Order: sequence, then C-alpha cells, then structure tokens
Amino acid sequence: MSHTYSVTSIPDKPKAGADLGQQDAITALNTLQSNFETIDAIRKSGRGMNKNAISEMRDWVRRIGYEVCAGSPNGIAEEPAQSSDFDQLKVIHIAGTKGKGSTSAFISSILGQCLPSRSQVKPLLHKIGLYTSPHLRFVRERIQINNEPLSEDVFAKYFFEVWDRLENAARERGEPTSSTAKPVYFRFLTLMAFHTYMSEGVDTAVIECGIGGEYDSTNILISPSVTGITSLGIDHTAMLGTTIEEIAWHKAGIMKTGVPCFTAPQPPAGLEVLQKRAADAGVTLEVVGRHPQLGEIKLGLAADFQRTNASLAIAIAKAHLTSLGYSEPMSPLPAEFVRGLEEVSWPGRCEIRREKNVAWYIDSGHTLESIDVAGSWFASQIPSTTALPMNQRRILLFNQQTRDADALARALYRTLAAVSHQSKPFTHAVFCANVTFKDTGFRPDLQSMNVNAKAVEGLKVQKSLAATWKAIDAETTVEVRSTIEEAVQWCREVACHAEVETMVLVTGSVHLVGGFLEVLETDTGYDHATVASKPC
Repeated sequence: MSHTYSVTSIPDKPKAGADLGQQDAITALNTLQSNFETIDAIRKSGRGMNKNAISEMRDWVRRIGYEVCAGSPNGIAEEPAQSSDFDQLKVIHIAGTKGKGSTSAFISSILGQCLPSRSQVKPLLHKIGLYTSPHLRFVRERIQINNEPLSEDVFAKYFFEVWDRLENAARERGEPTSSTAKPVYFRFLTLMAFHTYMSEGVDTAVIECGIGGEYDSTNILISPSVTGITSLGIDHTAMLGTTIEEIAWHKAGIMKTGVPCFTAPQPPAGLEVLQKRAADAGVTLEVVGRHPQLGEIKLGLAADFQRTNASLAIAIAKAHLTSLGYSEPMSPLPAEFVRGLEEVSWPGRCEIRREKNVAWYIDSGHTLESIDVAGSWFASQIPSTTALPMNQRRILLFNQQTRDADALARALYRTLAAVSHQSKPFTHAVFCANVTFKDTGFRPDLQSMNVNAKAVEGLKVQKSLAATWKAIDAETTVEVRSTIEEAVQWCREVACHAEVETMVLVTGSVHLVGGFLEVLETDTGYDHATVASKPC
C-alpha cells in the first residue's frame, strides 16, 4: 500500500515551524521527491549531470540567507573563489563510490573523541556535524550532531525555518510559493544541513557527497579543511558515465586548490585521472594504504574491507586535527583514534542481529562491487560444512527495484559459490518489494516516489528475480512476497523447526535494509512460540 502526499496538507504558518512537528516536516519533504517518470526520463536521456547544479545551488543558498561566492567548484577558474559563510564549518568533504558513509562515520567517531569530556580538558572541538545519505529508518539520520541524529523537535524546527525562508524569498521575487519555490529532496536536505550546522555553532562538519562530486549539491564549498575520495566503482552510470575514468573525473571535482586530498587505493585508470585533476587544481593528493596497526584493533564496523575505509579516515582525521593544533604522535595511534575506530556505529553495514533460531546478516550492498563485498562477508561467516547438520538452512532475503536486479543476484551467487566453495549457498530465497508493512505500507520516512509504482504493485522485478534464482539453482526453495514484513515472517517460519541457527542474508538495497530494521525494531509483539507452532 502506497501513500501520496500533497504540499497542500501542510498548514500555512507565517512563522518558521510554529506548531508543526516531525511528521509534518516529513510529509512536506516527500512532496519534493522527483517522481519515477522524471527520474526515468533523465536515465534514458543520457544527458548526465546538470552542469548548472552548482550555480543553481548557490542561488538556493542565498535564498535562505547565506552567501557562497561565485567561482569554479574546484577553484581553478579565471575568477578565483572567495570566502563563503560556510567556511566557518571547517568542512571535511568526502566523495567516492564505495564506503563514503562508513569512512565519514569513522572520521566523525574519531573527531568525537576530541569533544569536551573528562579526558579532554582543553577540547579541540565542541560540536561535530555529520551529513550523509541515504537514511535507513529516519530522515533525521542524515543530519547528525556529535554522532547523534537530530531530535524530532530540532529536525522540525530547522526544516520549517528553511521551508519558510524559501517561501519568503519567492514572495519577495514575485514568484509562486508552491513546490517550485523549493529545490528537490536532496538539495533541500543539503540546505537544511548547512543551516542547522550554522545555527548550532558546529565547528567541524563531515559532509558526504550525494552523487559524483563535480556537480553534486554539496560542492558549493569554497574552502574545506580536507577532502577525501573513497574506493571508486561503477555506479550511477546514466549521470556519471560508464567508465572508471569518467566516474573518477566527477569524484575529483571536490578537490580545491591548496586543500589536501586523500584517496583510497584506486584502479590504475581511475587513479591516473585523480592525479591529473589534482595537478591541474594545485592539490596535493595522497594515496592511503592500509594502516599497519589496524590488525590489532577491533573495528566497530565488521568485514575486512572496512580496514580500507578506516585507514583513509585516519589520514583525513589526522590532517584535519593537525590544522586545529593537534600534535600527538601518530605511531602508535593515539588513544582518541583507537577509541573512535572501535566505537563507531553505522547500522545496516555488515551488521549481525540475532533472535531465537535466526541470525540476520544485514548489508545494504546495491552495486555490483558492494554486493560482491556483502557476499564475501556472508561467506566468511558460514561455518565449515563438515561441522553442520544436514538440515542447516540458509536464506537469502533480497530486494532491488531500480538497478539491474538480475545482474546483482547473479553476482551475489557467483561470489558466494566461489568464496564458500559451495554450489548451493542458500536452501531458501525470498524476493520482496520495498514496501515496509502489509497493512500500512511505507512509513513516511521510507516513502520512495522515484520507483515505478506499477512495477512494485505487480511484483514485476521480484518475479523476475525468483525466476533468475531458480535458473541458477533449481533446488532452492524460492518465494515472492509483497512486503518486507511478510518476507521476514516467512524467514522466521522457515527457521522455526531448524535444529541449528538459520542464517539469513538481507541485502540488495538500502530501502530493504531500512525497512527490514524498521520491521525488527517495531515488531514488539513477535511471538516465537506462535511461529514455531506453524508447519515449516
């Protein structure tokens, strides 16, 4: 069941946020989503990124009362960029294909150890902003302060302050105050993040790019403290191009003259582009290998690939803190860095949750590269087959609605078969739509209007995936379910009489993982005894 929201449902309030709450904000925000037809037309047009995005974003910034001077995004135009109101945020800007969110979380967690505390008598920082996307369960997750999402009240306050400023600016220009007076969903949240951090007196903000870099809405920054580029891969090809060189060009767009940039190890062709753009922009680019001490540290984020992200985060955090006067020797890693790496939390990435009879292995992999990583991680968790009873069950719970779902499923199978040395990695598989609940549909935070509603309702993609998996492994028991809630229930029923713990891999999309966590977190009435009484 899907829900449509209209901007007319938002009461007309003359003052920012007056009597309006979190759900009013989410309802209004959802009116700014681009619909499926618009997104699909962009994908099919092949016209790529909007080259006017930065100048348009600067105009939106001015409309809410801040100034970002003109100039090339990478600071190498004939007219050099000048100061910006946002310079005071001392931004750490992160681009990349894989690991952007995890790397940003590592950085923010490390910096969080430098906040006021008993061990920090003279703290270098007092408030840290972290802006990432997409969210899992709550939109508020995207805008964090001191590693905590904004509260519902604070989110609503700053949301409607931005909303009202945009409408007032439109009135002053003699323009309509309808939805055309606001930017699209991601741009609005980016404006809101900057406004929140300025209003709250944040003294360092970690900002993750949305898509690409050169023309990304976050790339209005003039003088960040440091920039970083995580592992490159092939994704968002309609907008960024189909080759690693094209994608590297876009990601390198966040480089700024005189600002150090750090990158994870890259494919040679991609690294060559990064180096060329760095040289053109007058940027010192450093390739960061794995930190030797990480073998001794239990990272807060599981999986071996996170050591690459953690290593990059160490280098970026060090550069930033050094610019603030931090002078601790880095060998061995200072206690602040170790604690930050160990205490980081980033749900939905190589995460394991357990309940009676079931271990849920959760990863939001949704590209060919990330699904390969998720498969390798899950395979590493499978005990040796010689130690397992014959009736041990492994289940795949999978959703993907917009990318080449069949290609992702086949890639997952290949990885699991190769790493686990088993031609039948799953005994069961269930493919579901990204609708959260059977009776109530999406919760507003998880509502997505940029997918094909008819395809979702008809389970077109899910039926195709089921057929694909049957062709791969005819012995797998395959099911299709309309909602995530029903898929979870089916997995529990399969696991109910198992003699050993059933392993379930939940992967394929961020929407799935967010909805899955919502089901688990809100299912307080789940009764294992009731499930166990049903035939499996």
